[in-house]
Amino acid sequence: MGTMRILRVYEEPGPDEYRILVDRLWPRGIRKDRVDVWLKDAGPSTEVRNAFGHVPEHFAAFVKDYRAELATNPAVDEIRALAKEHEKVVLLYSAKDHRQNQAAVLLDFLNGVDTPGA
Repeated sequence: MGTMRILRVYEEPGPDEYRILVDRLWPRGIRKDRVDVWLKDAGPSTEVRNAFGHVPEHFAAFVKDYRAELATNPAVDEIRALAKEHEKVVLLYSAKDHRQNQAAVLLDFLNGVDTPGA
């Protein structure tokens, strides 16, 4: 497995990075050619996403609930398989907060570490 990082979908990825969008909803203003694959099922459920609402005080509960979903989510295996196929992978998200978002939680989950601030 190569390197994996997160990046806001509105920012420029590095050269040769395989771009995986992990939002459940398609981000506004983004063309399809900016993403290699859209794994919307990798994103949190509508219930978990709406309960978080990008309110910092709700982040710890969001992390707990989202990680519970990820534990049985087949999209996690898809991401791991893609990471084996590509040297550089970037998980794309559209949230404005660079630390408190689902891609950060997902990356920590994939790396087997706890999310800071949870």
